[in-house]
Amino acid sequence: MPQVSADVHVPVPPELAYAVSQTTGSVRRRWDPFIREQHFLDGASEPGVGVRTFTRTSFLGPLSPSMVSEYVSWRPPTSVGMTMVSGPWFFERFGGGWRFQPDGDGAVAVWKYTYDVRLRPRLLQRIAHAIGQRLLGREISRRIEGFAAGCRDEVVLAAARADMARRAGADSSSKGGAA
Repeated sequence: MPQVSADVHVPVPPELAYAVSQTTGSVRRRWDPFIREQHFLDGASEPGVGVRTFTRTSFLGPLSPSMVSEYVSWRPPTSVGMTMVSGPWFFERFGGGWRFQPDGDGAVAVWKYTYDVRLRPRLLQRIAHAIGQRLLGREISRRIEGFAAGCRDEVVLAAARADMARRAGADSSSKGGAA
């Protein structure tokens, strides 16, 4: 399957970069030019394996395509992966993932999409993959530039730090209760 990826160095540690990548709602829209609307489904209030999200792009305003995706991996602070459950007709499969690693005074973030298109015969599929490489490559580059800006935005960083602290508190209270 075709893949596109983009990477960037950000001036924050990997755990904070990870938290920024998982922001939602108005905080997410501060840095992610792709998102018009995004929320958790099925009563979920935070990300994790098996959690589904609804995302509507900003591509065509209110007529923009939407996608339901599911977290298939959740490994703070190093990686996260999602796969499409339902979405635009032209994708047969679509997945995305982040990787984070320490790098000097910050972290390197890598964002990758893997996809396949729903076109036959194969000649049309090859043409569609070439178009997808160009369009999705441009889109992921814009998004990772926005992510880098989010890693310098004090509002985004404050929200990401609050999420990290809340999760750390929830983890320590659940571990403390089990002892």
